[in-house]
Amino acid sequence: MAATTAVRLHPVDLARVASVGLRTRRVRAALSALGIAIGVAAMVAVLGLSASSQAGLLSEIDKLGTNLLTVEPGKTMAGETAKLPKTATGMIGRVGPVENVQSTGEISAKAYRTPYVPEVNTNGLSVNAASLGLPAAVSTSVAQGRYLDAASATQPVAVLGATAAERLGIFHLIPDERIWVGDQWFYVSGILNPAKLTPEVDTAVLVGYDSASKYLGFDGYSTKVYVLAQQEQVTSVYNVLAATANPADPDEITVSRPSSALIARAAAQSAFNGLFLGLGAVALLVGGIGVANTMVISVLERRSEIGLRRALGATRGDIRTQFLAEAVLLAAIGGVVGVGAGVLATVAYAQARDWATVVPPLAWAGGLGASIAIGAVAGLLPALRAARMAPTEALRTA
Repeated sequence: MAATTAVRLHPVDLARVASVGLRTRRVRAALSALGIAIGVAAMVAVLGLSASSQAGLLSEIDKLGTNLLTVEPGKTMAGETAKLPKTATGMIGRVGPVENVQSTGEISAKAYRTPYVPEVNTNGLSVNAASLGLPAAVSTSVAQGRYLDAASATQPVAVLGATAAERLGIFHLIPDERIWVGDQWFYVSGILNPAKLTPEVDTAVLVGYDSASKYLGFDGYSTKVYVLAQQEQVTSVYNVLAATANPADPDEITVSRPSSALIARAAAQSAFNGLFLGLGAVALLVGGIGVANTMVISVLERRSEIGLRRALGATRGDIRTQFLAEAVLLAAIGGVVGVGAGVLATVAYAQARDWATVVPPLAWAGGLGASIAIGAVAGLLPALRAARMAPTEALRTA
């Protein structure tokens, strides 16, 4: 008697056999794949949107420049707020790699639309004395009107930050526009565009140093100095600013780099990825349960097919491989659809926000790999159950 040799199914034949159940039960297969697709789409979209957001923010920071440094008074040994020496701006300007030095000084006066607004309704606005070259130093420009000059800086004239103008209800500058600052009217000469690196400028009402001293009782001390350094010398300038601004007490000076805060914010956004990825994983798990349920029902409904194939010579391994491949194929289809949906969502949102579209390989490869793994796990038990079914029992119960 000739010995028989087991013949394994060719991959093409295996794919055709595995797809029979999906092609004959399309609605059920589509609903099962949908759960996988939703989970994968959520995971891809979360990672893609996070990466695109970070790329957009970092690109914006690069455009604004990373060479801006700020100098502020810190605390004294007694815990009180220190003061910047009046010579600080001039001293910093003598540092070789420094290209521009501008300053502001906070004033205790408050700004209102009219003198009839209650004093407690400050709208979170501050009034600051400002030097004449401030817009260029903080990477902003004049949106309407004009900025302070040598003449207007000595008069009751103010320039509004972008947010300050909005909160005061001044959206379109008109001739002789006025606001109430301190105890008198100030004419508004201009409105600035948003200063993204220095949001404190956005909420400020800016007046000239001479005007602040003459009309608002300003003491002449700057509270913040903005320093533009040569790009390749930023670190070197950063290291000497405290000692340059206040040689007697450098420990009372705080030096910071605004772009670093934005970069940290970009990194912090990824901290929320874990939560959304967890939600996507839950959806993927639910989809896997749906695949397992579909395969269990498929095994029960296809007992006659299993019995007939076993009677014609299919081995337990062939049956097991067939149903396992069917589960993997079903999950893979859901994974592909989910990856496509996640990528489309990322592209659409990134384009709407003018971000560069970034879909990390981890997103689409990980999503597809996770869906296949879920399908394999979900289909393993039904495949084993189908393989254990005896031919006579399967044909008898058909």
